[in-house]
Order: sequence, then structure tokens, then C-alpha cells
Amino acid sequence: MKQRMIFMGSDPIALPLLESIQLGLCGDVEITAIYTQPDRPKGRGKKVVASEIKRWAKELGIPVFQPERIRKGDRLEIEDMRVDTILVMAFGHMLSQALIDSTSVGIWNLHTSILPKYRGASPIQCAVASGDSKTGVTLMKVVLEMDAGPILDVELVDILRLDTALDVEAKLSQACVPLIERNLGRILAGEAEPIAQAVEAASYVRKLGKDDSDLDFSEAAEVLAHRINGLFPWPGTRVFHGEVAIKIGSADFTLESRNGVAGQVIGNEEEGLAIVCGSGVLFLKRLQRPGGKMLDAKAFVRGYDLAGGTVLESRPMSALVS
Repeated sequence: MKQRMIFMGSDPIALPLLESIQLGLCGDVEITAIYTQPDRPKGRGKKVVASEIKRWAKELGIPVFQPERIRKGDRLEIEDMRVDTILVMAFGHMLSQALIDSTSVGIWNLHTSILPKYRGASPIQCAVASGDSKTGVTLMKVVLEMDAGPILDVELVDILRLDTALDVEAKLSQACVPLIERNLGRILAGEAEPIAQAVEAASYVRKLGKDDSDLDFSEAAEVLAHRINGLFPWPGTRVFHGEVAIKIGSADFTLESRNGVAGQVIGNEEEGLAIVCGSGVLFLKRLQRPGGKMLDAKAFVRGYDLAGGTVLESRPMSALVS
């Protein structure tokens, strides 16, 4: 007899693991329903569009529910489905204790960090922005406190020097597949034995916004390169040339110091547009002016004058991790 589960999530990062479950690679499991965020306006035209998760479910005839919040009525509706477990990833809602207690084997969450590091809203961006060499997906049992549940298993991925958050997100999306394939059967059989997190090692990451896009060139070039790559594509980073905000797509660095003041352009080199920092040199590899396309540094400076000696404005940067 098929075992029944609900999936709750709103981000396409979960599509590979859903495909794996749907194809039967995790055992004889039926996805009974999908809970996802309501359709939202997107893009410049603010057209209301369905999420990729919703479109995937609709194509397969899986019922989709889109409450603004999981309230008592929704919980009772879920209880009536009599599922064996609920799997959550990037859903965006806190779940009540009553819902957590409603399934025989609990609710399980896939979180894109090596918990207890980077609990919270922006773990992928902050792992890259912090210069980590590895991150991962943690499978944990849901408790009432955010991202604090006991850990069942982790799948690790490497963060390469020039990886952006977008690159790492793609790796983590694929990493969910072996993680769920080797663990979903154990969960449904009641054989999962998660281990409590080391609370003293926990760190927290907040929701990011456009205010996090600014760069302070008095910081080390290494710090700035990691931040640029970590915050791409959202919220992105920018440098100011007068009143013009230039978006940055990727960056590299050298620890070797050069003469100049912080923020000074000192040339367009093979590695990118070279900027003096508090220590080391930052190389801006991809740039985009307002209304233009993201271009590599050599192509960008052919159409936009950032001559040697130009000093770009420094702006304060807020900490990403607490």
C-alpha cells in the first residue's frame, strides 16, 4: 500500500527531489497534496504568475493549496487527508505545534545549510558571502523553533572560488535528491533517529534587502568578492560612479596590495576591473549599467568610461550573520 505525504514549499529548488519521489525512487510514496505560497506579481509588468512548484503539481494532477497562512481550518483539512508525513522545503510559513503533532512520524524539513550554522532566511547567500568552502542540505525534524529541530542527515556540496549563490543553489537543489532517497523510507518506517543540534554553535541569517547591496572598499578585497558572489542574483551588489549605480555580477580578488586609495580603479586586467581595497585588490568580473545588459569587464568598459584613477564611492555594509 502506498504511503502518503504532503509537500510544503514555494521555491523551484525542491523540484528535483519532488521528481525523485514522484518517480518512485524513494519507495512506494504518493504525494497527496502540495501546499505552496499564493500566486504573486512578478517582473516589471507585475503579472501574477503561478510558482514552478504549482505548475509542476498541476501537470501531474496533484491537488494544490495556497493559504496565506496555515490556520486551524487548514490544519484540520490536512489532518483529514490522513497522510503519513509532511515534507517541507523553502515554504515561508511557520507551522503550529498542533500541526507538527498531527502525523505519526512527524514533519521533516530540508534546510540549505549545515545546521546549526545559518539558521534563518538566507543560508545560501550567507555561506557564499562568508567565504565558506562547503555548505549542504540538512534534513531535520520540525520543531516549533525555527530551524532548531534534531538532524537526521546532511548532504554536502563544495563552494568553488567563483561560485555565486545561484551556482550553489543549483548544486544544493541536486543534493536534495540523494538525501531524500536514502532517508524518506527510514522516516516513513518510523526508523529515523535524528540527533539534537549543538545549540551553542548556532548562527542566524536574516532576510536580505536592497540595503545590503552597498559595498565598502575600506574592507578587504577577499571580503568584498565573497559578498558580491554571495548576493548574486538577489539582492545583488552595486558600486556608485557619481549618481550611476552599476550592478556587479561576479568578482574575484588577490591578497597582493597595490598603490591607491580605497575604491580607486587601477586598470582593466585579465581577471576583471581592478579596484583598490582596504587590503588586496578586488576584480569586478561582470558589470551592468542602468538599462544595459550584464557584461564581462572588458566589454563593459568599452561602452562605459571607468578610467584608471576613478574613485568609486564606499558605503557602509551591514553584517549578514549573527
